[in-house]
Amino acid sequence: MKVIENGNFSGWVCTFLIFIGILLSCFVFKYVSPGPLGVFLALLGFLMMAVGGLSSRARLLNVRPFDNEYKKARRSYDEEREGKS
Repeated sequence: MKVIENGNFSGWVCTFLIFIGILLSCFVFKYVSPGPLGVFLALLGFLMMAVGGLSSRARLLNVRPFDNEYKKARRSYDEEREGKS
């Protein structure tokens, strides 16, 4: 069970984040009294849902936010500049 595969969260992690975010938000709205703690927990639930949803959309579009390919690209540009100079 990998958490990150192919430069993005795996499917079960996205589903877990969305599900836990929904549960946390519903719990807060039903059982926690209004106040700073309730606001913090509700925002935490919304944040978890947002991260899970955006990472699942990134998986569909093959965007890799946790990949190190940019370092290889940067090195290749530096090698090109040194060769031309």
